[in-house]
Amino acid sequence: MIQFPLSCDLLLVRSLFILPLFILTFAPPLMAYESMHEKTPVGEIRVLELPARIALEAKTPDNYFSENNGLFRKLFGYISKHDLSMTTPVEADIEPGRMRFFVGAKDADKPRPESDSVKVRKLQPMTVLAIGIRGGYSEENFQENKTALLNWLKDHPAYELAGSAYAVYWDGPFTPWFLKRSEIHLPIRPSEKQSSPNQTPK
Repeated sequence: MIQFPLSCDLLLVRSLFILPLFILTFAPPLMAYESMHEKTPVGEIRVLELPARIALEAKTPDNYFSENNGLFRKLFGYISKHDLSMTTPVEADIEPGRMRFFVGAKDADKPRPESDSVKVRKLQPMTVLAIGIRGGYSEENFQENKTALLNWLKDHPAYELAGSAYAVYWDGPFTPWFLKRSEIHLPIRPSEKQSSPNQTPK
């Protein structure tokens, strides 16, 4: 049996770790998914105008983070059964837990029957406040960035809250946590507290 020096063993282990990491980080994706909108850059807060979309939604009465990918499996099983392509991103309401996949343009005319576990919803255009995130899809990460959006809203009185914050996930369950991209979206609208053009400012 050939014995390698310890330094060679360490070099081999490091190579086996670094090569897959390099591929995951810099190589182009093997599958190109249709995107419903552009990613928000990491650390930036932006106002986004989301278009009308067709959503496939699965839900649980429990908190989203307690479901352990159960909602993802239900939705992935549904699109596989009905020959619908995966799109990005997916959305998740937190309390109660809901996850949404979206139907891409090329599948718009395919049948989408509802089932006991998946409902079909038509979402209207919506204005949201978005923050881009890198890191694990944890409840702590969600709450921290939700707070950042609420603080931004306090400093920008031209907008007001119009709904509950939800998570937006760009990567699948097998992407390493340190490479995952996500967002938090907060529905907003022009503030009714702002003076109208016909009012005299006080």
